[in-house]
Amino acid sequence: MSGDTERTVQLTRTGPSRYRATNARGTTLDIGDGSSDDFTPVELLLVALAGCTAITVDPLVSRRAEPDVLDVDIRADKIRDELGNHLVDLLMRFDVAFPGGEAGDRARELLPDALAKAEERLCTVSRTLAIGAQAEIEINDVQPR
Repeated sequence: MSGDTERTVQLTRTGPSRYRATNARGTTLDIGDGSSDDFTPVELLLVALAGCTAITVDPLVSRRAEPDVLDVDIRADKIRDELGNHLVDLLMRFDVAFPGGEAGDRARELLPDALAKAEERLCTVSRTLAIGAQAEIEINDVQPR
């Protein structure tokens, strides 16, 4: 991307509690409420967090050695309490395997620091969650299509 800072996604209702997200490049993803196979918004939040962290860490460690395996499992508990609905006990589990030898050892040693940098500074998703950014809402009264 160039110097453009804006990121956009359009959401279009496709049925009761079902939507299609379209990014600026035209790729679509169907979203639902969990009653179908579609990803739910909570699952997409977990995907965004794990994906951002992995995409941030990958080039840092891959410069040392290309991983044979770099998989991420993420889980959380959805609860309702005095704060409303939210996720707790998030856990990202990185399954990694680097080749043997000096380059693999360097990548393995770098991984914890790379993960810390992603969480503390580099991953936009984890930083946005940690900072607690608020989304403004606008309502536009439009004519039916």
